[in-house]
Amino acid sequence: MKITRKEALKGLAGASMMAPFVFNPSEEKTKKKSLKRQSFKHSVCRWPYGGKSLEELCEYAVEIGIDSIELLDPKDIKVAQSYGLTCAMANQVPLNLTEGFNDPSLHEKLKEEYFELIPTIAELGIKNIICFSGNRREGLTEEQGMENCATGLEPVVKKASEHGLNIVMELLNSKVDHVGYQCDHTSWGVALCEKLGVDNFKLLYDIYHMQIMEGDVIRTIRDNIDYIAHFHTGGVPGRNEIDETQELNYKAIMEAISGLGFEGFVAQEFIPTNENEFASLKQGVEICSV
Repeated sequence: MKITRKEALKGLAGASMMAPFVFNPSEEKTKKKSLKRQSFKHSVCRWPYGGKSLEELCEYAVEIGIDSIELLDPKDIKVAQSYGLTCAMANQVPLNLTEGFNDPSLHEKLKEEYFELIPTIAELGIKNIICFSGNRREGLTEEQGMENCATGLEPVVKKASEHGLNIVMELLNSKVDHVGYQCDHTSWGVALCEKLGVDNFKLLYDIYHMQIMEGDVIRTIRDNIDYIAHFHTGGVPGRNEIDETQELNYKAIMEAISGLGFEGFVAQEFIPTNENEFASLKQGVEICSV
């Protein structure tokens, strides 16, 4: 049975409270293993590992040289930070992928939610908060959807700038996983960035999603790197391991990203099929170490 990020996140609400987990870090246990040198850093999304406690994921991330656990709410960011990790991309709270900034009726609600969240995230020292365009609706053109997004995002992006934060919109596929989602092509997202015209609004380029929608991944990344703040991985088709069982050459993609001098994070966001989920995570990080 295929799960989605939204379904998985719902099941994580109490995951970090499941069972007592005591971690007494020693210098040896907390020292991260050396990885190959590249310009970017490693992260992992929380939601595909719902069968593990957050503490277990944090401990393993430290062991294999991951710097961040992401798509976390503030209370869980504090848990990650207790292990010496950061959160490269904070959740929008409450998370909603389908109802976003392209709907003017939601602008005031979204503004209130982000205005409450932004100072909290800033106090935690986190730099990026995710956002979503929302789904297309009958009669809504691509141009009007973009205009609506720009109007709704303007005060949010301004508030984030005051706190030294970035608002980052994720590119998702509307063909397989998120039917109707509007920010489903890099060109649309870039046009929105240009319309807003600020340095602290950028894109989350999800390699899995964009391979499904448009392909031509390396050239697209090279042409638009100035608008990209973050990357997610996932095997195509299926959103599983990024190994030889799928069609993308992740080693080449990572070499291209590093060659551009990208200094942000690349996050593993595939759904493991291996019974040993952490073995798949380690393999993914190794593939992406260039």
